[in-house]
Amino acid sequence: MLTHDAALRWIARWDRQQEGYLPDREERFTALIDAVEALGRPDPLVIDLGCGPGSLAARLLERLPKATVVAVDADPLLIGLGRAAYPHVTFVPADLRTPGWTEALGLDHPADAAVSTTALHWISPEDLERVFVEVARVLRPGGVLLNGDHMETGDATPELARLELAVHTRQTERAFGANPPEDWRAWWDAITADPDFAALDAERSTAGAAHHGSESHLLSQHVHALREAGFKEVGTLWQRGHNRLLCAVRG
Repeated sequence: MLTHDAALRWIARWDRQQEGYLPDREERFTALIDAVEALGRPDPLVIDLGCGPGSLAARLLERLPKATVVAVDADPLLIGLGRAAYPHVTFVPADLRTPGWTEALGLDHPADAAVSTTALHWISPEDLERVFVEVARVLRPGGVLLNGDHMETGDATPELARLELAVHTRQTERAFGANPPEDWRAWWDAITADPDFAALDAERSTAGAAHHGSESHLLSQHVHALREAGFKEVGTLWQRGHNRLLCAVRG
């Protein structure tokens, strides 16, 4: 059995390896939660897209304890970690690329916000638009989608893109120098070698959890998909280098 304390230890290790790619990860979390709080509801309904083990969901509930967070991910191992660590979060196993995935959420009223961090770049541009259409269907008018991720601009402004990448690279070097945290692959190699996760790891091969590179890495791809899905305003709320918090308002 995976214990609460063991799950928290693995998630702390997850958070640390994620910081290796995002030294300002906590700052981006804070900006995103600021935006949710600014919607003006003490008890918002929030959908966490590609939630992983629930790092963002847990931080949202620390700030807004009356919120309801429904966290969605296709990876059974990460969902298992989140359920053991954060029983106050509702975790839903679903592949965002599968049409109708929002029906599994069990919502009884429209959501105030959909949020995501470092997840949606895995989805192809074609699937991304379909994901945003699904999200728009379950958001209230004026509700927001908040997506924190690396989004590049090389297709439109190549010199700015070069400078954005340089800002990110130099910040990472200042934060870690010659001693970066373990990387994503090392974390996965470690957790899948733990016998406590053998059953959950076996489920991963059929759950649509595999990643095949960054498929939607351009800011323009996300903006286009959001506008095609009917979001009326799209813009950046927070940025450092090519690390952005993109916000879209449902029409």
